[in-house]
Amino acid sequence: MDNLEVKALAKINIGLDVTGIREDGYHEVKMIMQTVNLFDIIKIKKTSDGSISMTTNLKFLTVGDDNLCIKAAKLLKEEFQLKEGVSIELEKHIPVAAGMAGGSTDAAAILFGMNKMFNLQLSRKALMERGVKLGADVPYCLMRGTALAEGIGEILTPIDPMVKCPVLIAKPGISVSTKQVYEALDSCFDKVVHPDIDGLISDIKAKDIQAICSHMGNVLEDVTIPMHPIIADIKKNMMDNGAIGAMMSGSGPTVFGFFPDNKTARAAKEALTQTKMVKQLYLTTLYNNRK
Repeated sequence: MDNLEVKALAKINIGLDVTGIREDGYHEVKMIMQTVNLFDIIKIKKTSDGSISMTTNLKFLTVGDDNLCIKAAKLLKEEFQLKEGVSIELEKHIPVAAGMAGGSTDAAAILFGMNKMFNLQLSRKALMERGVKLGADVPYCLMRGTALAEGIGEILTPIDPMVKCPVLIAKPGISVSTKQVYEALDSCFDKVVHPDIDGLISDIKAKDIQAICSHMGNVLEDVTIPMHPIIADIKKNMMDNGAIGAMMSGSGPTVFGFFPDNKTARAAKEALTQTKMVKQLYLTTLYNNRK
């Protein structure tokens, strides 16, 4: 196999809580992760000279040694002493710096693709063990579906699949610094509202979309929204146009909304388009790989 095309799927957080700060500076989290059918397309080709290179459709993305895709490719090439290298072509659709694990899911796709292309015969668990060296979200992006993430995000427990519903994903024309968000959280940690993640898991198990939406929570909203009020404006617009629930994903600024049916979701998408608040807007569905 000399070339391969892989889809790298995005994620949202149905619930996100930060439970503590570790001595090494990392934050302990308790999150419900959910894959959505919004994806980047990655084409991988073998290179006979052993080189690793990358191109992308977005000029502002760096494609050097600090790119997670390059790091992922080098990790496997060095571990297995592969004589051939790879050229990577990334067609980016997932919003960048948006709380949707765009970089992590691309790295996961490289691990998955090279494992298949070079017949490394690594199990998904083995790939996940290597993925955590690249970033805390990479193991989840290999697992996909609905899962509880704990630790710094690398301790994963599959949970019952989310109830199916249309999801509208909106990113305003701003970027959010995850580092800045967590620093702001540290300064007011005792004052923020912590969501009930265990309660949300029960709601998901019951397939009760109304309960899920009423109990959704993201502790980082308390610090990101004051810095970027447009996030609250987008949430309100979705709710005003029929969303059952709307919330910021990750550290932001992306907002997602769950809708009762496609007709309502399409109308909400049109209404949000008219506001000019959003730079990227997608109507999609939830993904479940444990059918």
